[in-house]
Amino acid sequence: MSNGPSPRRLGAALLGLLQGHVALLAHELEDQRNQALRALLLGGLCLAFALLLLIGLSALLLIVYWDSHRLAVATGLCLFYGIGLLGCGGWLLTSLRNAEAPFSASLEELQRDREQLLP
Repeated sequence: MSNGPSPRRLGAALLGLLQGHVALLAHELEDQRNQALRALLLGGLCLAFALLLLIGLSALLLIVYWDSHRLAVATGLCLFYGIGLLGCGGWLLTSLRNAEAPFSASLEELQRDREQLLP
């Protein structure tokens, strides 16, 4: 009998290692799902309230300046909304490009295990 690890013990160790990785991956998946749902809900509510506010303020400005500067006010509002759209779109693209890769903790853990197992 040799003092080295038996195939059964080696298999059990590999299975335990795999179980830890699967548990971490499942936890990260759940966190990503919860974060995405929360962001989607809050983003939708913010968008709805912002649109209602913009409609109300636009109507108020048009009513106040209807007799004297209605075309200037309408053009100014359109420019303001266009600049806001471009700014938010650029910000969104920047944040998507700079976002952290999903499952980074799992990938780091797998890399550490690989470095430890390979000579």
